[in-house]
Amino acid sequence: MKKYSKEFKTEALKLSDEIGVKKAAAQLGLQYYTIADWRKNRKATEAALKPILTDDALRKRNSELEHENAELKRANDILKDALGFFAKDRKK
Repeated sequence: MKKYSKEFKTEALKLSDEIGVKKAAAQLGLQYYTIADWRKNRKATEAALKPILTDDALRKRNSELEHENAELKRANDILKDALGFFAKDRKK
């Protein structure tokens, strides 16, 4: 199995992004699956390096969710009251 430098892989991936995997592989004299595997590994690495939310961002998101939850509880209470009102009306 042949080893390729990091720079070569990077340039090959850039080329495959521009012209497609099949054409890039043919131009560089590589097998299609070689560049396809490099692309798959790049996606997995990028996903793993995706930034994690900071404490401030988590607090803000938590606050937003608590506000939304309170609003939904109020709406639910209103609907329960309305259901009770209309249920009494139907019994008459």
